[in-house]
Amino acid sequence: MKRTIREPFFEVGIKNYIYGDDVLELAKVAESASEKYDVDVLFVTPYADIRRVAEQCKKLIILAPYMDVLRPGRGMADVLPESIRAAGAHGVVVNHCERPMALSSVRQTIERANELDMISFACSDTIAETQAIAHLRPDIMNPEPTELIGKGVASDMDFILASIKAVKEICPDVLVEIAAGITSGEQVYQAIYAGAEGAGAASGIVNAKDPFATLEEMVANARKAYDDRHGGEIA
Repeated sequence: MKRTIREPFFEVGIKNYIYGDDVLELAKVAESASEKYDVDVLFVTPYADIRRVAEQCKKLIILAPYMDVLRPGRGMADVLPESIRAAGAHGVVVNHCERPMALSSVRQTIERANELDMISFACSDTIAETQAIAHLRPDIMNPEPTELIGKGVASDMDFILASIKAVKEICPDVLVEIAAGITSGEQVYQAIYAGAEGAGAASGIVNAKDPFATLEEMVANARKAYDDRHGGEIA
């Protein structure tokens, strides 16, 4: 059965900034923050660490960074969807700017993810690309301008609002995450208070002076923004 994602959620990216024991250590901090603030945390885990993180961090929603669409059999060095699912991944990132895909491949990957009850987390660069991929009904859309990723400059509010509108007008059930360039809890707060269901960060966490404290601050602000949006005035 596909894992259910509750609102609000927060996504932690790893990429290749850290590896080995450092990945598991960060995953344990993410799981602790998830429990403390009652926020679902998506953890994009390097392939080599999926099984270890899955076995030791049961609350995290684990995403693989990519997968191919082949089926069991031949395909040396390809990433088999069944393999990452068996290792403990609950979903997969699709069309990240560091692994861009043609629209036809995006569609095929979302379809394969659905076959295996895996979450599809689809990235897009522009509003037009966001609209095109939203028609394919991934579970999550992550609109993020490529030029902002890893630069420490978050998307402006016009882009955030336009992205949310573009997705919801096509498929209201698709969750929206805002992530590019986020480095602080305040930016997480602004994105979710504006209407996104989730927010996320990679380099903004792992390259921070205190990655653990930064991660907890961001998760805490995801919860606070969502509660404020649904229950009253901005604090």
